[in-house]
Amino acid sequence: MDLMKGVSAQTVTTDRLRTHFYSAGPEDGTPIVMIHGNLSSGRFFEHLLAEAPDGYRLIAPDMRSFGRSAPKPIDATRGLEDWADDTKALLDALSIDQAPHLVGWSTGGAAIASYAMKHPVASLCLIDPVSPYGFGGTHPDGTPCYPDWAGTGGGTGNPELVQRINDGDRSTESPVSPRNVMTSAYWSAGYQMPPEREEILLDELLLSVTGDDGYPGDSTPSDNWPGMAPGTRGIVNALSGKYCNWSGLVDLAVKPPVLWTQGGGDIVVADGSFWEMGTLGQMELVPGWPGEDVFPPQAMVTQIREVLESYEATGGRVTVEMFEDSGHGPHLDAAERWLEIFFGFLSSIR
Repeated sequence: MDLMKGVSAQTVTTDRLRTHFYSAGPEDGTPIVMIHGNLSSGRFFEHLLAEAPDGYRLIAPDMRSFGRSAPKPIDATRGLEDWADDTKALLDALSIDQAPHLVGWSTGGAAIASYAMKHPVASLCLIDPVSPYGFGGTHPDGTPCYPDWAGTGGGTGNPELVQRINDGDRSTESPVSPRNVMTSAYWSAGYQMPPEREEILLDELLLSVTGDDGYPGDSTPSDNWPGMAPGTRGIVNALSGKYCNWSGLVDLAVKPPVLWTQGGGDIVVADGSFWEMGTLGQMELVPGWPGEDVFPPQAMVTQIREVLESYEATGGRVTVEMFEDSGHGPHLDAAERWLEIFFGFLSSIR
């Protein structure tokens, strides 16, 4: 594997699974653990590891069912706690007992919040995180549109995308070709990823485990629109608000400092995400939408902001940085500025 200067790749067997991870910096450095999002891997942080200041040990694992870690099933009924527990097991296997700084992108944002609700952390950095009330199917206050959380979970995954991942598709022939999903959603439309780097990141996306135990997961029929509710397995079910809710971060007695960085052009985590059933129904792309009173487009960014405002009002420290020209990953399409803000944040809490 041809890695950037200063970055290494290793695999360790923890008490939960075989975990592959990327790292940089001295073993006795201040630990920073970076948790990737859905349909990606730890390598989406590699360029950040290569540019880290001295004194930090950065670790970017491939989470279960992604990258080169073991393809163990995801128990969706635990929300993102499988990922949180896997992270703790990795730190234990590496004999790191210092409270880590945690970075979580998208799905990883819910995972690090889950970790922080169980273990001490030095700080949290949320990069375009999934809403505190999960992905899809909620009213603005976080209550579900339907009691069974219909319109969320594994049944909302795109079957063509799944098939193309299985086929190792590298084309641009369909809007849901893996390459087009990555380039249209992971970074802004105006950003051009270096071609060689794009190929590497596409390789990583194509390693994703698909099916009931991976992406997107299983599904349950529902009498409510749009006809399916969450199952109990796989990553998209784990993101349903039926199981994923990190609004409890507000109740922590000891509140770690939080940095929230958000792309202004994000189409994945947004007020009216193009990947969410309420928006798709409103756009008449999914027939039978029951209307905004019943199933509104989810106000994801507003929900994040309101929960973090409550976190601050109850004694927490929150720093917010909006990257107006960025997409779903400002650490990708605005890496230099993101690094400056992130390490500036860490310096301010030392």
